[in-house]
Amino acid sequence: MQNNKIDILLVEDNPHEAKLTIMSLKEHSLDNNLVHVDDGAEALDFLFARGKFADRLHKPNPRVVLLDLNLPKIGGLEVLRQMKLNERTNNIPVVILSSSNQDKDVVEGYALGANSYVVKPMEFDNFTKAIGDIGSYWMLLNESSTLLMMNKSKMIV
Repeated sequence: MQNNKIDILLVEDNPHEAKLTIMSLKEHSLDNNLVHVDDGAEALDFLFARGKFADRLHKPNPRVVLLDLNLPKIGGLEVLRQMKLNERTNNIPVVILSSSNQDKDVVEGYALGANSYVVKPMEFDNFTKAIGDIGSYWMLLNESSTLLMMNKSKMIV
């Protein structure tokens, strides 16, 4: 990865869905600066530059986090809560990707600061299209506050 820049942090514990997500992003040439972690504790360690990710302390934050809800160790909503409470990570856009379409999950996700909530389509073609659309929007169309994120990650310890 050039300059240790991370565009997408994928937080997904299901290996099949992670592989499918990465494949879908690759089809749109959006997988070059992607990191995949498979539980909530590892996601927080990555974001807060702890443990095996301590070398990331002064590196830029991801441009977007694709976050599953049902994760081992620490659930997705708790990951989101901790991200939004921390000045280092509170401005990183978060797209919740979940198989849950329960109103309480959607409402809580948005209440905690999610930028988008997408229910994972069950059919292969619909899933790959949805992931491609999400990646294209956040990486190509959306104007990110990358400069602000870089400055925050350097200033906050």
